[in-house]
Amino acid sequence: MKLFAKIFLSYWLATALFVVLAIMLTMAMRPPGEITSIQAMQPKLLADGVQAYQGGGPEALHKYMRGIHEAQHVHLYLFGDQGQDLGGRKTPPWITQVLNGQTRTADSVWGRFGPTRFLRSSATLADGHIYTLVIEFPPEPGGPFGPHGFPGLGILIAVLTSGLVCYFLARYVTTPVVRLREATRRLASGDLTARAGVSRGHDEIAELVRDFDRMAERIESLVNAQSRLLNDISHELRSPLARLNVALDLLRRKTGPEAQNSIDRIEREADRLNELIGRLLTIARLEAGNNSMQGARIGLRELIQEIVQDADFEAQSRNCHVRFAAGDECCVQGDSGLLRSAVENVVRNAICYTAEHTDVHVRLECAENSGQAVIAIADSGPGVPEDALDKLFRPFYRLDDSRMRETGGVGLGLSITERAVRLHGGSVRAMNRPQGGLVVEIRLPVIPSPPAAPDGVKNGVLYAG
Repeated sequence: MKLFAKIFLSYWLATALFVVLAIMLTMAMRPPGEITSIQAMQPKLLADGVQAYQGGGPEALHKYMRGIHEAQHVHLYLFGDQGQDLGGRKTPPWITQVLNGQTRTADSVWGRFGPTRFLRSSATLADGHIYTLVIEFPPEPGGPFGPHGFPGLGILIAVLTSGLVCYFLARYVTTPVVRLREATRRLASGDLTARAGVSRGHDEIAELVRDFDRMAERIESLVNAQSRLLNDISHELRSPLARLNVALDLLRRKTGPEAQNSIDRIEREADRLNELIGRLLTIARLEAGNNSMQGARIGLRELIQEIVQDADFEAQSRNCHVRFAAGDECCVQGDSGLLRSAVENVVRNAICYTAEHTDVHVRLECAENSGQAVIAIADSGPGVPEDALDKLFRPFYRLDDSRMRETGGVGLGLSITERAVRLHGGSVRAMNRPQGGLVVEIRLPVIPSPPAAPDGVKNGVLYAG
């Protein structure tokens, strides 16, 4: 249940219950007023009614009752010991219920809540007969529960009024919480500019909102500073590396064959360092979000086909092959260079860890009904522990340092893949295969295929390459 609903229902039920109980308690404890005065006259009314009946019969009794009604605004009913109405009138069923004690009278606590109230008294007079007098009070025109004797209108008004007040109270309490929740989601998704907004109050929730905004601002400042530092260092390292390569070339010309192995080793390490700097620059660019997205339509089938051809040539050095199972054409919107790097990093990673004399399988599926293209790269390597699957896409994460040193990896390839895919609105995840090995699944949002194009334009698609 939402926080708003919890607060609203709790306050509303508590307030409504308080109002209803207050009304009922007031009614139960209030002085009976008119009932008290009539109740004191009951013995005299009973005796005078019996005397009128004995002296003049039903007509005299009826005349007496009419006089009492005009004077006291109450109705009298006189019954004999057999339960017969001595006034000669046809008694309604509710009078019979009062006579038999089936209805609470006005002198009881619960009897005061009814729209019509009664008094009942019995006495044995000198003639030996038992007479019962029932007095009916008219309903109060503006009684405690509403006009016209409607017993729920007052409570309904109280409940609606309290509900309206509690609604605005709950809205006031939950609005900053909703803003804070939305800002938290945006911040967690990578939007460092997310803020919960200005809160003008001075309560604990308002202070929490302001603290969150200060925290988000500090995080944005730190991340931007880290990105700028990484970018600046990477650029500064490029210059000495370039000079190192020139020096190596000059050294190669001046030295004899006995020094070539050492020079080749220095050159390989320099190339690795240059590749690392390039990847660091790519990470910094993706983290900053200032990439040069061209927004071009990209055909994934041809893009992946080119990657697979290049990767298959490299895999032959390990007696492996890269196989591509192409489905229907899938078109996505984005930067072809970033997507090429994202898929290529995963394919090369699979080549490094798949067993010799095995194949790396690349599969492309397009489901326009779900709006996603699925690229799956599976190898036949040793796999990854389950608790490390989510960590593979972190920068500089190494599952095994010794193994990473053998392959020359620094733990940035999959990190670049994750950021490039996320930048295109997609997602990436890694899973262990039941038969052994690892499969990395990339999902990208597809765009509708264009209409048929004239000759000279292949399927109306601008292919990356």
